[in-house]
Order: sequence, then structure tokens, then C-alpha cells
Amino acid sequence: MKSTTLKGLSVLLLSSLLAGCQSTETKEVENTPEAETKAVNNESSKSEHNHSHVHDEDAEKIYAGYFEDSQVQDRALSDWEGDWQSVYPYLLDGTLDEVFEHKAQQNGDKTAEEYKAYYDIGYKTNTERIVIEGNNVTFYENGEAFTGEYEADGYEILNYEAGNRGVRFIFKLTEPADKLPQYIQFSDHSISPTKADHYHIYWGDDQNALLEEVTNWPTYFPSDMDGHTIAHEMIAH
Repeated sequence: MKSTTLKGLSVLLLSSLLAGCQSTETKEVENTPEAETKAVNNESSKSEHNHSHVHDEDAEKIYAGYFEDSQVQDRALSDWEGDWQSVYPYLLDGTLDEVFEHKAQQNGDKTAEEYKAYYDIGYKTNTERIVIEGNNVTFYENGEAFTGEYEADGYEILNYEAGNRGVRFIFKLTEPADKLPQYIQFSDHSISPTKADHYHIYWGDDQNALLEEVTNWPTYFPSDMDGHTIAHEMIAH
């Protein structure tokens, strides 16, 4: 396993491989959305012995990006199945302003305006909707739909400069097609089979270049959620 150091802006992603896929590498980056997740307080675990509590704490650590390579498991495209909407329009229309205000008050490292500018870069996309059904992924851009069939192509573990980590699960287009990316990479704070409730996605034709992309991470929530509900979900996490 080799380690590659990648540089980028600070942002809000082996033991096993998917069948027939490339070797998994552990890569180092400055930060991505997962790197902003706060670390879990380890002291509380010392006085707790209840199995359910330990399980919940382990899940919190994984969500925050603290896990072992051996805990990472293969995932199928079905984990992201559904009808998804981009959150970028909600940033543009001001619906997410309360999220940025909350972050500014909670963290104190940026103003709400600075957080909004930061997430404007991260969320920016022209793909307003993505529908995933079976092995088919449909991208909607300016009302036009482009559908392709994708298959699993492994995963990459990323080490963040903040000290935590994330995993990108990779899928590749089975047959070349116009206006469709050769690769898509999902990042959703989970490292094993789990139905996603939202995700960050990266797409393009150069897989290695995508792994270096840490400034733009279009983010999607279920299409049946309204903007205010999404904002409250973001604040809760």
C-alpha cells in the first residue's frame, strides 16, 4: 500500500476489495467535508460498559472519521439508490443561511459570510438532480437527463490533515457514453454497507484527479425533503 500526499483547500470521505478491482491506496489530503466533523469525546467511554452504548460510540467515531482499515467494507450502488436533489440551489436562495450562522457561532473560526463563500465553492454544480436505480445512474442538468450503467471499482481511504479519515467508494461506467462521467465517487461518512441519507459525490473521467479534488464536493439529499428540513439536518450534524 502506498501513500500519496495531495494538496487542496480545507473542506466538509484495506483489507478488502470489490471483485476484479484495482488495489486500494491510502491517500493523504488536507481536509474534506468529513474532516470538519468534530472528534468524539473518548473519556465518556471509560465509564460506560453497556454494549449498545459502545456500539453507538463506535458509530459516532466512524462518522467523525476515526476507524481502522479493517473496518472498511465493500459497498454496492444500492446504498445510494433513490431520487436525490442538489443542495446548491438552497445555498443560492438563502435557505441554508441559518446553517452558516450556526457554524460561525459554534466554531468561531469564520463568519457566516465566510462559511457561505466556502460552501458555495463546495456545493457548486449544474447537476440539480441524480436518480439511482439498480445499476443505472441518471444525471439531470438543465432539465436534460443522461443515464449510464455503473459497476463497482473499489474504494480509496483518505487521510486528512486534521487527523481523521474518510472513504470514497468508486464506480465506473460500463460502456462509454456522451455527457456521462467515466467515474463517480461517493463519500457519505459511512465505511460499510449502509443506506445513505445524504452524500458528497465526485465525478469525471480521471479517477486519480478526482481523488485530488477536495474543493468541490456537490452534495445531495433526498428529493422529497424541503430546504428547511435539509438545513435542520445539517445543523443537527
